[in-house]
Amino acid sequence: MAVATLAGEIRNVDFADALGERYLSYALSTIMSRSLPDVRDGLKPVHRRIVHAMRQLRLDPASGYKKCARVVGDVIGKFHPHGELAVYDALVRLAQDFSQRYPLVDGQGNFGNLDGDNAAAMRYTESRLSAVAQAMLEGIDEDAVDFRATYDGEDSEPVVLPARFPNLLANGASGIAVGMATSVPPHNVGELCAALLHLIEKPACAVGELHTHVLGPDFPTGGVLVEPPESIRQGYETGRGSFRLRARWTTETLGHGLYQIVVSEVPFQVQKSRLVEKIAALLDEKKLPLLADVRDESTDEVRLVLEPKTRNVEAEMLMEQLFRLTELEVRVPLNLNVLDPLGVPRVMNLKEALQAFLDHRRVMLQRRSRHRLAAVARRMEILRGQIIVYVNLDEVIRIIREGDDPKAEMIARWELTDLQAEAILNLRLRALRRLEEIEIRKELDRLSAEEAKLTALLASEKRQWRTIAAEVKATAAEFGGETPVGRRRTEIAGAPEPIEIPAGALVEREPVTVLCSAKGWIRTVKGHSVPAAEQKYKEGDAPRFAVNAETTDRLIVFGSNGRFYTIGVDRLPGGRGHGEPLRLMIDLPNEHGIVAMFPYRSGMELLVVADDGRGFVVDGEEAVAQTRAGKQVLTPGEGSVARACLQAEIGDAVAFVGDNRKMLIVSLDDIPLMTRGRGVILQRYKSGGLADCKVFRLADGLSWRQRENRIRTETNLAPWCGSRGAAGRLAPTGFPRSNRFG
Repeated sequence: MAVATLAGEIRNVDFADALGERYLSYALSTIMSRSLPDVRDGLKPVHRRIVHAMRQLRLDPASGYKKCARVVGDVIGKFHPHGELAVYDALVRLAQDFSQRYPLVDGQGNFGNLDGDNAAAMRYTESRLSAVAQAMLEGIDEDAVDFRATYDGEDSEPVVLPARFPNLLANGASGIAVGMATSVPPHNVGELCAALLHLIEKPACAVGELHTHVLGPDFPTGGVLVEPPESIRQGYETGRGSFRLRARWTTETLGHGLYQIVVSEVPFQVQKSRLVEKIAALLDEKKLPLLADVRDESTDEVRLVLEPKTRNVEAEMLMEQLFRLTELEVRVPLNLNVLDPLGVPRVMNLKEALQAFLDHRRVMLQRRSRHRLAAVARRMEILRGQIIVYVNLDEVIRIIREGDDPKAEMIARWELTDLQAEAILNLRLRALRRLEEIEIRKELDRLSAEEAKLTALLASEKRQWRTIAAEVKATAAEFGGETPVGRRRTEIAGAPEPIEIPAGALVEREPVTVLCSAKGWIRTVKGHSVPAAEQKYKEGDAPRFAVNAETTDRLIVFGSNGRFYTIGVDRLPGGRGHGEPLRLMIDLPNEHGIVAMFPYRSGMELLVVADDGRGFVVDGEEAVAQTRAGKQVLTPGEGSVARACLQAEIGDAVAFVGDNRKMLIVSLDDIPLMTRGRGVILQRYKSGGLADCKVFRLADGLSWRQRENRIRTETNLAPWCGSRGAAGRLAPTGFPRSNRFG
């Protein structure tokens, strides 16, 4: 009995090769059919299919609106086999006047807003094509572009639109493909048309000449472009760059010397509601000490009101803080990565993109002219046949009535063409009354003149560019100039003067006590002179450092590895908890501990000493680190660690005590000022090392803490004073057995 087996073709393929082949196919599909726009019409396939489907539904600007659900259904049913939400999102974006500089879709209903609210469902919104979309489609019925079969082969779709409107640069585009991305900001169509006319007149011009016409991007939400002209020109020359865009703001004077700041335009693609939430959050975190309140009083127009803390706050200083901390200032990237006419993705500069548009328009002009020329020739051929009918009307009627094959008989008798004979046979009786020889010959003369004009146009490159220039001027007159849609919205302001903001101005100044436990858990408590021992610590932990500081200070931490670390006090955790481990904020190795902790003060000098008795004085500015890795200042010798870090400017002498209880007092003038290194020998030891040291004023005497927190001061210090590098002598009677000053 035969056993039937179901087996297809089985091939042994290396997994890496199969994966690479499939991923390459996916990457090419993403690049070619989803993410990158065509340089000629500036559209991605989904946008092109939406516009084409709306054209088939006869949704021109003069017609009524239709449900967006109808449009989306046609798009996904005929042309774009993807999710309906993705298609509807693309349709919504084409209708948003805050997303598109020149919307291609005229929407009716809720299509979202600047606050980031979503559009209503597609069954509630309606749409039709805008005048810009009509310009994009002009000539599509005149064989201007090629059509290709749709995904199911039942219909056809345009490969590219004729695009009388320079959509790529006028509306911009953005997308992320596989291994590449595109980001083209919108521009003013009047400026683009001026650049196109200049390029037609001077094809060999430099990009810099075009920049005199295209001043910079023109965003639908306005704003102020504060990018230097040189940077804008460089971006246009290379096709890559970025533009610094700020919100537009003014001040409104109130009574009693008060004022408020009003933001009337937010940067492109910034959601207003999220912007307000961000400013409010910064207020709660006390990172905007110059701002008192923020209110959103927007209606159809944007109006954000910012109230300064006091009347003495400078508006420019307050706005500079907001520009740095919020999306009131953004950077809009430029990456002119598009598909060229051959479908190859590449980065173009401004001139190449404009030239590609002009070349496309020339191809469209030639194809439409040839199409019209063929239509004229066909019509003239028919008219010549109608003249024969007019002259021999009775005979033609007789042949049609009595002839077995009237078409062949007429062709043979009057040497007609097949087209002429077919046109005569299809002629309606009611049209016979219009067959007047004079009218026919007038139309023939008119068509002959048009034929000659089209033939001359196709034969002359100069005439073609002159016609294209006239089209560009018509586009500029329709969509550019000082019309509401054509007027420039984004102000070109150039680079602003830098405004220095004091470090403390970004944080509200408050007194705090920095508490750090023996195990390195750090936190802040409001107020000064907070008893560290009275605070709560983790089980097994104990207090160690209690530093009086302010939230605007920078905290200096000195590690036993000889490195200095810097942390903003405002970044330290507060509240009633145990804080956070300091090692999560700085890169202090686990084998090293914290030696000293203090707020940075301008003009301070620090004495750093290792346990081998070596050290030096360093300027406090050298102790400020810029990264969490810290800054190496003292380099301890092999087997030794940093032992002390003291403020040197508070005294004129320093007392050293070794593990051997020998004390040496050295003048601070004898200790060199260095920036980094191992230092010089300050005290010598036969055994052990440095136990403690203290900076003091020699005239005031040397004090140390005894039992029961009593303070003893020794003023007769001559026996212990010596030169740098000496061993010293035994400490005075009554000095603590711990060998520490307390």
